[in-house]
Amino acid sequence: MKTKKPLKIMEVCGTHTHAIAKSGLKDFFDGEIDFISGPGCPVCVSAQSDIDKMISLALMPNITIMTFGDMMRVPGSKISLQGAAQSGADVKIVYSPLDAVIFALQNPKKQVVFLAVGFETTAPLIAAAILKAKELKLKNFFIYSCLKTITPAIKTILDEKNDIDGFLLPGNVSVITGWQAFDFISKKYKKPAVAAGFSPKEIIEAAKMLLATKTPKTQNVYRWASPKGNKEAQKAIKKVFSIGDGVWRGLGKIAGSALVLKSSYKNFDAEKVFKIKKIKETKTKCRCALILKGKLKPSLCPFFAKTCTPTSPLGPCMVSSEGACAAWYNNLK
Repeated sequence: MKTKKPLKIMEVCGTHTHAIAKSGLKDFFDGEIDFISGPGCPVCVSAQSDIDKMISLALMPNITIMTFGDMMRVPGSKISLQGAAQSGADVKIVYSPLDAVIFALQNPKKQVVFLAVGFETTAPLIAAAILKAKELKLKNFFIYSCLKTITPAIKTILDEKNDIDGFLLPGNVSVITGWQAFDFISKKYKKPAVAAGFSPKEIIEAAKMLLATKTPKTQNVYRWASPKGNKEAQKAIKKVFSIGDGVWRGLGKIAGSALVLKSSYKNFDAEKVFKIKKIKETKTKCRCALILKGKLKPSLCPFFAKTCTPTSPLGPCMVSSEGACAAWYNNLK
C-alpha cells in the first residue's frame, strides 16, 4: 500500500539501524516508510563526561580497564580509551562481564574495573557478574555503570514536538522488560509500535504491521519476547541496581533513566571506591543530538563523511557500527 506521505518510523535500537541500512530496507519501503534512527545505541548515548571519567580511571596506577570493543574509540573531550591505552593505560577488550570477574580472580593484585555500558539487555549479565564477584568475595572487581533504560528516553523524545508516526521497538530489550513495557507509546502518545527482531524478514513484517495499523496499539512479532518479560532477569537487575537520573549524550539529563548500584553493593562501585572527580559535560561539534532525536538525517550533518568518519569520529554516532552515522556511512554512501 502506498501512503500519501511516508510514515516516519523511528527504529529505537541501533541493531535495527544497522540491519535496515545493510539490507536496503530504506529503498524497499521507499515512498511508504521513512526510517529514522533513535537513541538506541548505548555507546552513542554514553555521556562525554562519563567517557572522560573512564579515561581518568584508566590512567590511574594499577588499574585494568575491561570493556566492550565499541567503547575504545568513543571520543572524550581530549582523547578516547584507545588513546589512553596508547599512553600506557591497561585497557582490555572482553566479550562478557564474567570475563572481567575471572580475570580479577586470576589476578588478585590488579584492580579490575569493568565499564558497564548498555540497556536492559546487558544489565542482567552485569548484575550476574556482580553477584558472582560477591559470592567469590572478590575485593579487586568493580564496575563503572553507564547502564541506561530505554523507555525514559522514548518518553523524552515524544514529549518534544516531533513528527514521528510510529516506533520499531527492540526485540532484545522486550525479552527482558516485556513488550507491554512500551504500551505507553500507544496509550498515552497515540502512536503505534511493534517490537521485532533484527532479520530483514522480521523488520519487514513489523513495518507492514505499522503501515496497516488503524488504531494505535503496541504489538510484538519477536518470538522470544513475551508481554511481561523475563522475571528472573528483572529480579537480578532489581537486586543489584536502583533507578537514578542519567546523562545521555545528545539528549541531556533524563530522570529515572540510569541504573546505579545499590548502597549494599557500593564496594563494587568504581566511581565511589576510586573517588573520581566530577567532570562537566561539554558539547560536541557534531549534530548527534538532533540525529538521536530523529530530527536530522546523518547525511545532513555538515561534518558527515568529511571531518567525521568511522576512522576519525567527531561524535559517538559515528563510532559504533550500530550508530546512525556509521550505518549511513558504511551502507548508504
